[in-house]
Amino acid sequence: MTAFSITVMYSPAPRVVHERVVPLSAGVTVLQALQQSGLLAECPEIDLSQPEVFTVCIWGKKTSPDHALRDLDRIEICRALTVDPKVARRERFQQQGSSRAGLFSKRRAGAKPGY
Repeated sequence: MTAFSITVMYSPAPRVVHERVVPLSAGVTVLQALQQSGLLAECPEIDLSQPEVFTVCIWGKKTSPDHALRDLDRIEICRALTVDPKVARRERFQQQGSSRAGLFSKRRAGAKPGY
């Protein structure tokens, strides 16, 4: 069996990232790699049986826990979004006001709004 390494990443909160490089043997699945990394034991809030709360990805693409890994794969445990990005952007725009955001922030003298 060939030995290789993978990276396991999880962010429980904004600006907090747990990253582990785990040496594994060939034929290991995503779930086995997560168990061997110790991340599931360290972060008991991770419950992979709830796909609406936690999603497992490899390099940003959704995968299943029984997917076989390859060398240099990066497993990411993704949390569900707490706020819709469109709603968050709209709220930021309303707080900033139209004079300081987007196309209206840098206006030349005498130019039409937005140019």
